[in-house]
Amino acid sequence: MNQSRAFSRRTALGSLAGAALAGTAAFPASASTRHGYGSGRTVRFATFNASLNRATQGALVADLSTPDNAQARNVAETIQRVNPDILLINEFDYVAGGAAVRLFLDNYLSRGHNGARPIHFPHHFTGPVNTGVPSGVDLDGKNGVVTTPGSDAYGQDAFGYGFFPGQYGMVVLSKFPIDARAVRTFQRFRWKDMPGNAIPPGYYSDAARAILRLSSKSHWDVPVRLGDQTVHFLVSHPTPPTFDGPEDRNGRRNHDEIRLWADYVGGHARSAYLYDDKGVRGGLRPGARFVIAGDQNADPYDGDSYDHAVRQLLDHPAINLPSTPPASAGGVEAARLQGGANLGQTGDPAYDTGDFSDTAPGNLRVDHVLPSKGLVPGRNGVFWPTSDDPLYRLVGDGTTVVTSDHRMVWQDVRLG
Repeated sequence: MNQSRAFSRRTALGSLAGAALAGTAAFPASASTRHGYGSGRTVRFATFNASLNRATQGALVADLSTPDNAQARNVAETIQRVNPDILLINEFDYVAGGAAVRLFLDNYLSRGHNGARPIHFPHHFTGPVNTGVPSGVDLDGKNGVVTTPGSDAYGQDAFGYGFFPGQYGMVVLSKFPIDARAVRTFQRFRWKDMPGNAIPPGYYSDAARAILRLSSKSHWDVPVRLGDQTVHFLVSHPTPPTFDGPEDRNGRRNHDEIRLWADYVGGHARSAYLYDDKGVRGGLRPGARFVIAGDQNADPYDGDSYDHAVRQLLDHPAINLPSTPPASAGGVEAARLQGGANLGQTGDPAYDTGDFSDTAPGNLRVDHVLPSKGLVPGRNGVFWPTSDDPLYRLVGDGTTVVTSDHRMVWQDVRLG
């Protein structure tokens, strides 16, 4: 496709979507102006890769121990501006006992920033992830088995890439009760146990194949009680489909991490093979309501995904997509001003959620909030203000990352 024509198409589509969302993505309705909660009422789900990960173990706790960390303040203000009811934060280092979560709630979210109101989440869930957990096997076939944390070689041999256990973790924050006893986690599910998996032929040793876990972080089914109803918040953060070689091991793993949710909500015939960390088999019962959320590291049209991985969800019969995906005017502006790889892309820049390198891969739509049948999608958006917006300081120009290289994505749903 001619690059100038491709960008003209993207700009035209983006202008329409951006205009429709202008004034709503940056300033979505507060909880007090939305409907109440429960049957027939509206709840806001969101996902945000907040880049609250640190290079060394313990550094996040140190940063959050005072209310003075600039990046954490920006993350908190972004959350306050969007005001979600149920939120997944990706790239939040896991600390056993939840100390980092409590510090973020107390020192940042419970304090107003630059006129934004404090936000309170009485309920949260976090747990162990595979990043930085040593496998005890030479997964990449280099340097032998590396078991000392803190290096790239160690990360390559961990169940999920990370310099220490818990790096790039996750946390779910909720204004509504979480049914903690019913949470299901799939941290230890082995990749080889997925029928028809995409494990690269001939790359991993027999020892590696035998123990390698599918989830690069974890997959969590977090049931949230909304009045007398339950919505399953299905959250994950698949590995980026890059940083590998011609075997495409990360692209293939990303594909199958996304496939796990597609099978989980696809009925008994598709999900019977799955087992959670307690040994319970099978997927979500038919008719259960859910929202799939997270940084899927996969764009439906552009980037390095293996076999259009995220379309396994976007085209899934159990998903009830909104008439228009979450969008922003800021994404359109960024693609136009940054140029580079953005010029030849197919997808509409209004739907982009990641502000990445302009040489490769360009800005992409990688963060998703996808409601199920039985939930009625309403307003939505990507928090990406334009350069003339006072809140632009929270996203920056793509050169200096003031908060995160990802944008928060939100979706209102009504319980049908």
